[in-house]
Amino acid sequence: MRGVRTFHPRRGRLSGRHHDALARLMPLYGVADEAPLDTAALFGHERPLVVEIGSGMGEATVEMAAADPGRGYLAVEIHTPGVANLLAMVEDRGLTNVRVAMGDALGLLRDRIPAGTLDAIHAFFPDPWPKARHHKRRLFQPAHVALLASRLRAGGTLWCATDWAEYAVVMDATLGADPLLIRRTRRFPRPMTKFEKRGRDAGRAIVDLVYVRR
Repeated sequence: MRGVRTFHPRRGRLSGRHHDALARLMPLYGVADEAPLDTAALFGHERPLVVEIGSGMGEATVEMAAADPGRGYLAVEIHTPGVANLLAMVEDRGLTNVRVAMGDALGLLRDRIPAGTLDAIHAFFPDPWPKARHHKRRLFQPAHVALLASRLRAGGTLWCATDWAEYAVVMDATLGADPLLIRRTRRFPRPMTKFEKRGRDAGRAIVDLVYVRR
């Protein structure tokens, strides 16, 4: 599955603020493209690490990180405007527990994150790729889920959300079929993302799925 993207590259216009954020803040908060990733060096000391797959414009990331200072958050996003916006918000909020990587999250997890080390993985509102011919691009399929599960520590959490009912069924079945994962029924509080609001405004139900590694 290495050659199949789970995201659709798209260009977005960068504001002056975003250009400034990339130039000034990526060297401070960005993750260098080196392998393997030294998770302790990210924050200057060891702390439980959360990887967020597809942080979008970063609003949920900064809210969760601000409310959870004891853990480090590594946000992985492919789209430059989102990365720039997140960097600017991290600076504005004075957060010390957020780092940002630009690129393919699956590649980072596969090649740079050791197995059994992550406290949590978040994937909120990944692209549902609704057309049948595009289903191979979905994030939640057996090979990808096996990779995600392998990177979690025992008891680590895989938390995802979607507003597409059909994809929610597929996600739940795929997660439930992985031998390393077990479902939790308790829902955690989560900031509303832009994609969630869009789905709610369109009348779509929001489904959160929380699994833990055995």
